[in-house]
Amino acid sequence: MYRLNIVDEEILQNVSNFSVYARGVNYYQRGMVKNLYFDEEEMVLQADVLGNEEYRVTIEFLYDGSLGECHCDCPAFDEYQGICKHIVAVLKAAQNSFGKGKKIDEKSNISNKEIFDFFESIHASLPLREIKLEVILEIGHGFKRNFISMELRIGEDRLYVVKNIKDFIERIYRRKVITFGKNFTFNPREHCFSEADNAIIKLAIELYENEQAAIAINPYSYNNVSSFKGKKLYISDAILMRLFDILKTKPFTFRFADREMKSVKIIEDDIPVKFRLNAKGDNLALEMDIKGLLYPLTRGGEYFFHEGNIYKPSEKQRQSFIPFFKYMIVKQKEELIFSSNEKERFISEVLPYLRNAGEVSIDPKLEKNFYQQELLSKVYFDKLDKGISARVEFCYGEDTIDPFILRKDISSNGRILIRDVEKERTIIGLLEKAEFKIMKDKVYLEEEEKIFYFLKDILPELQQLSEVYYSDAFKRMTIKDPRSFSGRVRLNEKWDLLEFSFSFEGVDRDELEDLFNSIKEKKKYHRLKDGSFVPLESSEIIEISELIEHLHISGSELRNETLELSKYRALYLDKKLREANLTNVERNMPFKQMVQNILEPKDMDFQIPRDLEGVLRDYQKVGYRWLKTLAVYGMGGILADDMGLGKTLEALAFMASEKNQNHKPVLVVAPTSLIYNWKAEGEKFVPYMRVTVVTGSPKDRLKLLKDADSADIIVTSYPLIRRDIDLYRDMEFSYCFLDEAQHIKNPDSINAKSVKSIKAKVFFALTGTPIENSLTELWSIFDFIMPGYLLSHNKFVNKYEKPIVREKDEKALKELNKQISPFILRRMKKDVLKELPEKIESNMISELTEEQKKIYLAYLQQARGEISKEIDSVGFEKSQIKILAALTRLRQICCHPGLFIDGYRGGSGKLEMLEELIGTALESGHRILLFSQFASMLHIIKSYLEKEKIDHFHLDGTTKPELRERMVQSFNKGQGKVFLISLKAGGTGLNLTGADMVIHYDPWWNPAVEDQATDRAYRIGQKNVVQVIKLITRGTIEEKVYELQQKKKEMIEAVIQPGETMITKMNQQEIMDLFTL
Repeated sequence: MYRLNIVDEEILQNVSNFSVYARGVNYYQRGMVKNLYFDEEEMVLQADVLGNEEYRVTIEFLYDGSLGECHCDCPAFDEYQGICKHIVAVLKAAQNSFGKGKKIDEKSNISNKEIFDFFESIHASLPLREIKLEVILEIGHGFKRNFISMELRIGEDRLYVVKNIKDFIERIYRRKVITFGKNFTFNPREHCFSEADNAIIKLAIELYENEQAAIAINPYSYNNVSSFKGKKLYISDAILMRLFDILKTKPFTFRFADREMKSVKIIEDDIPVKFRLNAKGDNLALEMDIKGLLYPLTRGGEYFFHEGNIYKPSEKQRQSFIPFFKYMIVKQKEELIFSSNEKERFISEVLPYLRNAGEVSIDPKLEKNFYQQELLSKVYFDKLDKGISARVEFCYGEDTIDPFILRKDISSNGRILIRDVEKERTIIGLLEKAEFKIMKDKVYLEEEEKIFYFLKDILPELQQLSEVYYSDAFKRMTIKDPRSFSGRVRLNEKWDLLEFSFSFEGVDRDELEDLFNSIKEKKKYHRLKDGSFVPLESSEIIEISELIEHLHISGSELRNETLELSKYRALYLDKKLREANLTNVERNMPFKQMVQNILEPKDMDFQIPRDLEGVLRDYQKVGYRWLKTLAVYGMGGILADDMGLGKTLEALAFMASEKNQNHKPVLVVAPTSLIYNWKAEGEKFVPYMRVTVVTGSPKDRLKLLKDADSADIIVTSYPLIRRDIDLYRDMEFSYCFLDEAQHIKNPDSINAKSVKSIKAKVFFALTGTPIENSLTELWSIFDFIMPGYLLSHNKFVNKYEKPIVREKDEKALKELNKQISPFILRRMKKDVLKELPEKIESNMISELTEEQKKIYLAYLQQARGEISKEIDSVGFEKSQIKILAALTRLRQICCHPGLFIDGYRGGSGKLEMLEELIGTALESGHRILLFSQFASMLHIIKSYLEKEKIDHFHLDGTTKPELRERMVQSFNKGQGKVFLISLKAGGTGLNLTGADMVIHYDPWWNPAVEDQATDRAYRIGQKNVVQVIKLITRGTIEEKVYELQQKKKEMIEAVIQPGETMITKMNQQEIMDLFTL
């Protein structure tokens, strides 16, 4: 017997508390578990548990015998977590009956052999033999109605009866072998069915699956009556019709009334029925003539058995025939009698339908009293006080019939008219569909909405069936075509603005505001003052309404023939018109040219400054032309390229190109840590541009600003412009650039208010993260580059931020994208990979803080004197250790004086720059390796990361090898954002391709060692571009070390091997130069 793996520990794990377990054990011990049964094939245990009521428990087991899904129909099972006491009782009973702790053996439902057999059947190379399948359908007699069952016979040369059709279908479903006798065994690996037979098997499998699903939901429901009974499968009308659809191409056997008919076919044709219409005194007598038996196989009359075949009549015959069949065949009436009072109505209204039901022969004596004319329908419409009226006339020759007025006699000259009832009813049906009402002799429609839908949808259909006449008043109640839109947009170069005009045919400008308000209110139509309707569901009119709304055009402005707009709106207007496919809008050439130039700046022929032609990469040239194009049209923009793509260089190229065009300087506002970086980059790439950094004391800054006209570029910081804003308000600049523009993300901050009071011709923003936390940050930057373009802050929040952030409004998001996309240029590294080298190396220049500078200068002076005395005393070669110690101390001061001065609180310019850099890099999705020679410096940085809650790893010389490996694996799997590494401890032997940015906090003497450290990320397996950044403090030993590195780099790479320090290769003069300012 099969053994279940039921252990008390597992039962206890699945109950919510111990008392449930204890009560379940008590139920079991008291013998309250009844009808315990285990189905080994299905791995299901079932039982009844007595209590206040009897409850059914069902427990599924996994194939290792352990506990799976459980269910009990007691209230507690659904209400509380965990299994209930009834399930506990059944598990204890099963534990006793079937044992515990043993695994599944060879009797398991799934064996190794079956697995091998399954895959062998999939890959079987032998061709399959097609076997025969015979279908036998039989009509049986039930309590309330007859039913149809299906039997099957199967075989090759000889056919075998399928004695248990459910078992047969289940075995085919499970791809099992089925033995029918000594001479035939069905094997799914050897046999197959024809296309039609396979469809029949699939239909039976579907019924089997549905039945199994119903049983699984409620195993003991009395409603689970099986359709499978022995060799019969009982089928419903719906399944029978699907089966007949399959059997169209396959003859079958049909049993009916103790007869078995072979090769029965499905005939998709009308049943051969004949009707005779005779006079019987003053009455009419209708007889039906059908040869042989006619038996309906479905309740709706879709199929009939007749003359040894199955007929599927046309829908037209079926609908007309069924009433006569019910009264004449089912009720066994030989004829139907229509009295003289009913005669005219029968001939006029029923006879046309009778001809759809079958062939009709009419007694010639009767037929001479009938006549038939083609129907000419006329409908007259007029306007009422509150609606419309209709008058309908059905004209047959000289006879005119009003269908809404009862007429006793519709005959002409004693003859009966055979009317086109089908067409009449179609016409009347359209009026009924429109919900026209009848009162006395009037047919009318009053509700405005119903009138609109009638005019829009039903009247065109009515015009296809009938002649339609309108009164003059009704003619004005037309449907205006909302697609009759035309417009014009032009750039007025004289006044530097856009002119936009549009119109709808037949719609007065005074009514446009109300029309657009109706669209906002999501109405289906708008009624004009003349009584006509404008449908409001067409995409064209909705797009125009949204365009008017997003262009912020007021109702009073709509009355103007021409609307004047800021040229900022040009690209949005053009894109909106194109997306709406509004082709009837003319654009003048200056407008087209402006849109094209801004969208495709790479096509603009702007001369790149000669010295930068070979320096700028292709994507940087595109950025340069983009800035130039916007500037030409007096528009600002946000250069939002990914970190490290060279935004500063693109901006400097633009400034250099404008040098001879403007007599006023460019203003650059940057974070404090970057102001000297701008100066260094300017001196490197555009040395002919005079860059003035406004810093120092208030007196110094005032003097520098007074001499501003002598500079090409003025650079200041956010903190300083806050203090000096009164000095800047009276100044005018050619252009103003904000670097790291997220510093004005708060529109209420002093930073934002200060820079927005600056006067310049055009404003630009540089930032890799235009949005950090909220859309308001984006608004604030746009409010700087193009004030008012994104509305007031309150309107922006209500129109965009709230719908997008709170309501996830995709439409509002798309609309905002259309507004801003022309003025944001953002390229990610992956977008310009073809343009980028595999490794981007750059320097960032920091400034010493005031306290840091005092310490540095004091120590520099002291060290220079001590080193000179040392060399004079013991000679240059023996002074190496003391020289190195002094240089190391200077380098530590550049990093952070706190490395050797206890209690130091004066800050570090380089650390401030690093914090800014880390924040920006993480916002852009970068992951960072940060190297420093000084382990204590890493601890200071670690404190900052912990304070900002930035996930990180820290590796130095104290890290154990096993922990070191675990950290590397975790980082490469995506855990952590920053990896702090001591240069000596982790500069070699690590694979950290999970990072795409390397920061060298302090420069090392030997650049080869730095390169080795960089290669922790830049190595085989790295899929991203690696950005390498060196932090260098201006005016210190770090700059001198870097300069010396560049001069001697080739020599170093060729001569100095890893582990050596560059200082051992310097001469005395080079060493002493390090101790100069």
